[in-house]
Amino acid sequence: MINVRRNLRRGGRGVEINMAPLIDMVFLLLIFFAVTTNFVKEAGVEVQRPVAATAEVKERANVLIGVTREGRVFLDRKQIDVRSVRAHVARALAENPESAVVVVADRASQTGVVIQVMDQCRLAGVKNVSLAAQREAGGG
Repeated sequence: MINVRRNLRRGGRGVEINMAPLIDMVFLLLIFFAVTTNFVKEAGVEVQRPVAATAEVKERANVLIGVTREGRVFLDRKQIDVRSVRAHVARALAENPESAVVVVADRASQTGVVIQVMDQCRLAGVKNVSLAAQREAGGG
């Protein structure tokens, strides 16, 4: 055990705490948490989802496309044209071939626009296209 008083009487240097390992450990933890964090993806628009008793929780959706009640289409918080959905989804599919698409449509949105968006996703080659719904409060 270190006797601090005896060291000080002999004219020795005081006890030093080496901070380098502590700082290294903090940076390692910071990197670990940054790498393992799942970032939340959003369609970029707030919509009122329809309610469904059979709605299921989907663990991963790589591409979220929002459709408003006015028929506007949003992807990555930017408004896009319905005709450009295919190109955007194809780009995401090239980055990750297992990409899944979730169309988050407002409950008052036009069915025709939603069908066009889903059709463009399938034409881009996506095998898994889903519609977002809100689970009923009393249902399963």
